[in-house]
Amino acid sequence: MKKVPFLLFFFLVSLKIMSQTDKVFNVRICNDEYQVYMHINLYQNNIIVPGQELFGETPGYFGAMRDPRKWLITSAKIEDKHTATLEITNDYGSEDLTATLIFNPKDGSYVLKQKSGSRMKIVVNRKWLKLPVELKFVVE
Repeated sequence: MKKVPFLLFFFLVSLKIMSQTDKVFNVRICNDEYQVYMHINLYQNNIIVPGQELFGETPGYFGAMRDPRKWLITSAKIEDKHTATLEITNDYGSEDLTATLIFNPKDGSYVLKQKSGSRMKIVVNRKWLKLPVELKFVVE
């Protein structure tokens, strides 16, 4: 009789651990320094970009609090449980890039590293601001 509660507890803990690993790339993350964010679901690729419904469901997008333009994730490949490769394009389709998104399980942060292609940029005070090649994000 003592085995049933123990097995039930073990089962519930296992489910909790499995659900946490499945949500690594289904998250909304932000960078307060540049006031930018990412909304992603690389598992189901079912994110609708606000104001860009024309593009349908995508793996996610990159946006800025001070700029209505979005960078759309056109394709994503999960390399391992902490790393994904992203193909990103601006909402006009005139600029694109390849980036890697890396999850750090120690502190729960993410790092977006631009590998090739155009530099990401946003508008701040009516001027273009090129973002650094490497940006650190935290969960909102």
